[in-house]
Amino acid sequence: MLVIAHRGVHTAVPENTLAAFEAAVALGVNGIETDVRISLDGLPVLMHDRVIAGQAVAELTRRDIERVAGHEVPTLDEALEQFSGILWNIEIKTTKALSSVIRVIEKHQAGHRIVVTSFRHDLIAICASSLLVNCGLLVAHRPTTLNYLLADFDCDGNPRVNHIVWDYEVLEESLLKQAANDGFRNFVYGPMTKMEHDYCRELGVDGVITDYPLLAQNA
Repeated sequence: MLVIAHRGVHTAVPENTLAAFEAAVALGVNGIETDVRISLDGLPVLMHDRVIAGQAVAELTRRDIERVAGHEVPTLDEALEQFSGILWNIEIKTTKALSSVIRVIEKHQAGHRIVVTSFRHDLIAICASSLLVNCGLLVAHRPTTLNYLLADFDCDGNPRVNHIVWDYEVLEESLLKQAANDGFRNFVYGPMTKMEHDYCRELGVDGVITDYPLLAQNA
């Protein structure tokens, strides 16, 4: 089971920063999950929240975002430049981020292991047809069947769409098995206790995206 640090390791430093990513690498995790938004000056910045201190990230320049956040905010390009020897799970937060993310990944895809994910499954279809990396569907609800989940997803059978990233709250063993049988890798985000990390391992999931990587490593 891969251990993927959710927004890096941020117990002592801000999340989604180069320092958080460095801490994750030092801890020996298999991968890092990060979030991409677009700043007012058109940069793919690594920020999870849509609004910080009452101001929309999309309405602020990168420097203004850093001023409001109180710390340096890296771009996707900067993070990939600095950390090439680890799996990157890159979540696209908005449609406006798509073109910038694609340009950056095109630059780095030959030398990195990358999985691009989004709750916007239409964006994943575009990434799968535009890039040479793995792609995945983020899922925060429990579909009746896997076919129901995929019914409205237009990927034309693209083999690059090969991951499903499930919210821990909606884990269902039968769906995990069906997804695995259909060739998908199952990732899970949100486990919090050692018991929950152990449960993910028992279910045979391929990776956990976690704020508590030591609990997964010790599972």
